[in-house]
Amino acid sequence: MKELLAAILALALQHPTMPAGMTHEAHLRQLQRDAELSKRGALAMGFDQDKTVHHFRTTASGGAIEVDVKDAADETVRAQVRTHLNEIAKAFAAGDFQKPFQTHAEVPPGVPEMQRLKGAIRYEYVDTPRGGAVRITTKNADALAAVHAFLAYQGREHGHGG
Repeated sequence: MKELLAAILALALQHPTMPAGMTHEAHLRQLQRDAELSKRGALAMGFDQDKTVHHFRTTASGGAIEVDVKDAADETVRAQVRTHLNEIAKAFAAGDFQKPFQTHAEVPPGVPEMQRLKGAIRYEYVDTPRGGAVRITTKNADALAAVHAFLAYQGREHGHGG
């Protein structure tokens, strides 16, 4: 009996619960898509996606991209996260959104507008206890809508909202 319970537990840990209303085939496609996103993300971002948690938050003046290490003692991944987010803040300010394209294999919503309105958007990198964040602010209504579209997409793709 113990072996059966151990086998069931191991299987449950290997495969996330299938969302209600989703077919088995659709669930397998989603798992494959998530694995591909994680692999591309690791290449583009320079750190293991499974060792971090992404948060994409919207605010009245913009929003934030936050990445935390799951293991607070993992100084290597925390340093990789901080390097990546610092680079992202600079790249986005210059209108360079190549990393999100590499990660998602498509241009995320909001990017063309964020590139066009780059002078109206401020990106600030900050360290956080478990990683880092890019704070995004703007006073331009069109830029704000684009930032919100971009962050909402990121949250859906990475499975974490704000």
